[in-house]
Amino acid sequence: MPTVEYNGKRIDCDSGERLRDVLLAADLSVHNGPKAVSCHGHGSCGTCAVEIEGDAGELSRRERLRLSIPPHDPESGLRLSCQVRVTDDLVVEKYEGFWGEQIESGNS
Repeated sequence: MPTVEYNGKRIDCDSGERLRDVLLAADLSVHNGPKAVSCHGHGSCGTCAVEIEGDAGELSRRERLRLSIPPHDPESGLRLSCQVRVTDDLVVEKYEGFWGEQIESGNS
C-alpha cells in the first residue's frame, strides 16, 4: 500500500489511485485558486501541478501537452496530480502561483 506525504500529512492509499483523488479524499487541496476553475481531473487546466519525489511513472500525452503551455514549463519537473497514478511512496509539494508553477530558485 503506497503512502503519499503532503503538507506534513501521510496518507495511505490503494495502488493505482489518482494522486488528486487521494489528496482530495484526505481534505487536502492541490489547488491554490478557486476550485471552480478546476477541470475536475481531466488534465486540461493545469492548476493541480505539483512537484513529486518518488516514482510517479511516465507523463501521459495529455499531461505533457498541458505542461508545455505557459505559465507551465515542460522542463520544470512538475506533474499534474490529476494524471498521476500512485503506485509507489510519494512526497508531494505544491508551489505558489495560481497554477502552482512558481518554483523558488534552488528548490527544483
